[in-house]
Amino acid sequence: MKVILTGATGYVGEGVLLAMLDDERIERVLSVGRRPCGHEHPKLEEYVLPDLMRLQAGDPRLEGYDVVFFIAGITSVGTPRDTYRIISHDIPVHFASIMPDKERMTFIYLSGAGTTAKGTQEWQKVKSSTELETQAMGFRHAFGWRPMLMKPYPGQKNRQLRAQKAALVLHPLFSLFGCSCTMTQMVDAMYRVSTEGYGKKNLEPKDIVRCAR
Repeated sequence: MKVILTGATGYVGEGVLLAMLDDERIERVLSVGRRPCGHEHPKLEEYVLPDLMRLQAGDPRLEGYDVVFFIAGITSVGTPRDTYRIISHDIPVHFASIMPDKERMTFIYLSGAGTTAKGTQEWQKVKSSTELETQAMGFRHAFGWRPMLMKPYPGQKNRQLRAQKAALVLHPLFSLFGCSCTMTQMVDAMYRVSTEGYGKKNLEPKDIVRCAR
């Protein structure tokens, strides 16, 4: 499987990247982002550009891939509403729209637990809108990914890691209820739904764990 990944400089993106690089089923990874991801590997290629909205349909560097795992994003806390919508909606929707050969590709958008069009918070509605729009673009498979607590992958060095470790004391408890997963499980689930599909468009934490088995 050949995968395009965004957000590799973030906590989740870096963990997923490292898990994919160690996975023999993943042949190649193209990391697309505004700055280098900070890792090197024989099957890792990077496409660094200052603005993802400048990407154009027909870009040859985006051809030949099976899956897009769109993880790039930002917290809504302290982010102006317009900026948040651009990052969490406009950019991923644009990115999905320019993908070639959609009929044979899988597009996975990392939204997060609690995403819903009926939510009372703006971020819930924005991410739900992104899920719906990308799922209507004609991809072979398209999913909204809604994980909760994610255990880091060995070798991660993202600056958010220290803050995440504080929450990881709850990992065993969350795991009992299917609300926590590892980065390896994220990749296992990605592989499975991309090859086999899944009965739901939006995967909650328990769905991700189930697909990873």
